[in-house]
Amino acid sequence: MAEPVAKTASGGLERAREVLSHFFGYRSFRPAQERVVQDLMAGRDTVAIMPTGAGKSICFQIPALLSPQVTIVISPLISLMKDQVDSLTGQGVPATFINSTLENSEVEARFAAVARGCCRILYVAPERLENPWFQSLASRLSIGFVAVDEAHCLSQWGHDFRPSYREIAPFVRMLSRRPVIGAFTATATPEVREDIIRLLELSSPAVHISGFDRPNLFFDVRRGEDKDHFVREYTAAHSGESGIIYAATRKKVDAVYEALRQTGIPVGHYHAGLSDEERRKMQEDFLYDRRPVMVATNAFGMGIDKSNVRYVIHYNMPKNLEAYYQEAGRAGRDGEPSECILLYAAGDIRTQEFLISLSTEDEERKANNLALLRKMIDYCRTPFCLRRFILRYFGDSAVPERCENCSNCKNNTDLIDVTVDAQKVLSCVYRMGQQFGRMMVAHVLRGVENDRIRANRFHELSTFGLFRGRKQKEVMLLIDRLLALDCLELSGDRYTVLRLNEMSAAILKGQTTVLLPAPKKEKRRRPMDSGLFESLRACRTRLAVRDHIPPYMVFSDATLRDMCILRPQTLSDMRRVKGIGEYKLNRYGQDFLDALRDAFDAPDMAGE
Repeated sequence: MAEPVAKTASGGLERAREVLSHFFGYRSFRPAQERVVQDLMAGRDTVAIMPTGAGKSICFQIPALLSPQVTIVISPLISLMKDQVDSLTGQGVPATFINSTLENSEVEARFAAVARGCCRILYVAPERLENPWFQSLASRLSIGFVAVDEAHCLSQWGHDFRPSYREIAPFVRMLSRRPVIGAFTATATPEVREDIIRLLELSSPAVHISGFDRPNLFFDVRRGEDKDHFVREYTAAHSGESGIIYAATRKKVDAVYEALRQTGIPVGHYHAGLSDEERRKMQEDFLYDRRPVMVATNAFGMGIDKSNVRYVIHYNMPKNLEAYYQEAGRAGRDGEPSECILLYAAGDIRTQEFLISLSTEDEERKANNLALLRKMIDYCRTPFCLRRFILRYFGDSAVPERCENCSNCKNNTDLIDVTVDAQKVLSCVYRMGQQFGRMMVAHVLRGVENDRIRANRFHELSTFGLFRGRKQKEVMLLIDRLLALDCLELSGDRYTVLRLNEMSAAILKGQTTVLLPAPKKEKRRRPMDSGLFESLRACRTRLAVRDHIPPYMVFSDATLRDMCILRPQTLSDMRRVKGIGEYKLNRYGQDFLDALRDAFDAPDMAGE
């Protein structure tokens, strides 16, 4: 066993709580955090699987602050390490990073500061570990703890494999004294957890799985929705709230972005096709709430520690549940109620299959990715509790049958009988020989006459023109919904065609009724009814502009809500508000006391 990260005899945990309170403004650890911190402080290698928003960063930051030695944090993205270091220094924690954006002279200066004890926490990218120059500099440091963030990147069976993570174990072996190793991630199946332990060469590690549940998140799958209409309506109804809209391709990202921009919504877009400067500007505008809505591919998000994202919409189905849960989990990091909405259409399956086929990975990994995709499809189609499906996928079997906080449990829909329309679609597919795709079937049902239809004599079918007068989009949405309910299926290698199945036969024979959900009218959700909350938000924005930092780095929405409830009148009272440590109390406390006092003196608050 390695040496303890911190002295635990005679009140080590109590000292950890003091550091937690002083720097981060929390009086006690969450139960899952406390167990992880205890093991690391005792010098035991540790694996911590904790859901996004559970405070896993604190689990390695507190032991690092208590250790007289240097802590190296392995972080996968430049933006992620910069955000975490900015957040730490904004709370008075001495931390720094080294990455490719820095000149060699600056790297040496930062190393010197770490060696002098001015900074105890050093963030680096995994690629840096195999650099001989870095290895030479690192050998001069007394490294007591290595924290591996986003540790699922080690496993090729995970959703975000990074070969560079395999350099961590060789780097540790070259050190003169083996440090304690902590591995942290929010998403890892049992197979991925085994890979983490093996590939990091952990020694009898403590493994903490605090559960994957995020109770504050509402999960919703919309099948066969008019996606463009839904996104426009939803973002308009949630104006002023921060949200992310994920799409599968750059082309779709740009299309959704342009459609929202034309409606006047302050929106940004982000994908690999934009220049570095464009991506940097878009990300900064999102963090600073200048563009509260971001439309992006999955290239966006891992480096985003924004706590007040109130919704995440997936315009297209992701490639697997691990990717989905990580992306959806970027909502509600502050613990406040937030929504995760997936807009599912049958065409998303072929898009993901196509992207998997284009990947440069070996055939074994492609086969594994296709198997993971099937689980994602099952999630989109299940009529049962969505939260239970996710948690069981990650190996959590002790979950209730219903969560009462997902669309399947809440069933926020009215069911309408579309059996007759379904029979018309199925009959048309049958009469066309089950050899054509959605668009062609919709053309026949709508009575569209063109050369291809006449060449196949489809204008002579009894189903030709049954949906005459309906829009093409409306008919294709109906077909998508029938596919989502397994009333039809897609098949074919190069081109997808519609095929009948056992359920199709039962519907055509009148043995099964087809009921489709029609969403009830959306009620606008406001962050808080009290004008006090908005006054505090305005104060936060003003201070963020003054200090050139994102508003959430001043205080989170959860801290502002607690302030609304406690209504502190003195700096001493302010210490009772969750999330306010000594550094931020001294920096911002009086400003918020003044904002509270001004709000109380306002005419609309006088009667409260």
